[in-house]
Amino acid sequence: MSYFGYGLISVGVVFYFLGALGILRMPDVWNRLQAGTKATTIGSFSTILGVGLIRPEWFLKTLVLVILIALTNPVGSSAIARAAYVAKTKVYPGTTVDQIGSLSSGDDER
Repeated sequence: MSYFGYGLISVGVVFYFLGALGILRMPDVWNRLQAGTKATTIGSFSTILGVGLIRPEWFLKTLVLVILIALTNPVGSSAIARAAYVAKTKVYPGTTVDQIGSLSSGDDER
């Protein structure tokens, strides 16, 4: 079980690295947010569950952490994306669709 735990931790490290690389290489806030959030969520899941498998007495606590991350990461990334949109952050010129801009609700209008 230890080897599987170390394998999960290694997978987590790879996803953390890819997330950091995505944050550096993506052109705007929304692309960076996507790269950072998704990769670090999977990286966190893998790393935390790997630790739980290596130390079985911690497994229940690590499972609770994974559930909390699964609940809070999407909410946090949505809040950051909305704040960037309301602040009228520039969109990458290659972006062709602005679905939020077509909505007619109060402060989201550009």
